[in-house]
Amino acid sequence: MSLLIFDLDGTLIDSRLDLANAVNATRLQTGRDAVDHDLIYSWVGNGAPVLIRRALGEAAPQQEVDAALEFFLNWYRAHCVEHTVLYPGVTESLVSLHEAGHTLAVLTNKPVRISNFIMEHFGLAEMMLKVYGGNSFAQKKPHPVGIETLRAEASASPEDTWMIGDSSVDIKTARAAGVLACGVTYGFQPETLSDPTPDLLCHQIEEFADHILRLR
Repeated sequence: MSLLIFDLDGTLIDSRLDLANAVNATRLQTGRDAVDHDLIYSWVGNGAPVLIRRALGEAAPQQEVDAALEFFLNWYRAHCVEHTVLYPGVTESLVSLHEAGHTLAVLTNKPVRISNFIMEHFGLAEMMLKVYGGNSFAQKKPHPVGIETLRAEASASPEDTWMIGDSSVDIKTARAAGVLACGVTYGFQPETLSDPTPDLLCHQIEEFADHILRLR
């Protein structure tokens, strides 16, 4: 059986509009104008502190960034499932993999409290060995600590472990941990999936589930 570690934003959930609204609410609160949503989507993937630093700009004082980050997290917690939806096929694919005996987990750079809330909201939490977020460890993805921790908890070998995500951050995390990588092209940053190249590229999550179930 495999250990299957999923990214959250852009992989299991389409959270773009809620994230964009939270970032623009934060910019407005700091006296800045709202920006185009596509620009915000390009900022996502390295965790909330990096997201807000990008939203305010490199010249913003750290004290302002820290205050803006607190505002952003509070605003996003209150609005994180207003427009967020599961991507098509996610529930069915996870259920089929779980029922086949594979171990499922989430490793995201989103804060863990919000990540757990979203997983519970969509009824996916009970299938997961663990949900780890960007503040679960001292380092975020692409550092391998999250994968290494999950491998130890699941007693999984590198060759039986997959990291599934929508951006190069996830593929780099898999490479750093010495495990297999699947890139999904329907997420936030499919243009980044060529560097590095994943072991498997899927246009729908059902393709990945079918691949794993055929391997069994």
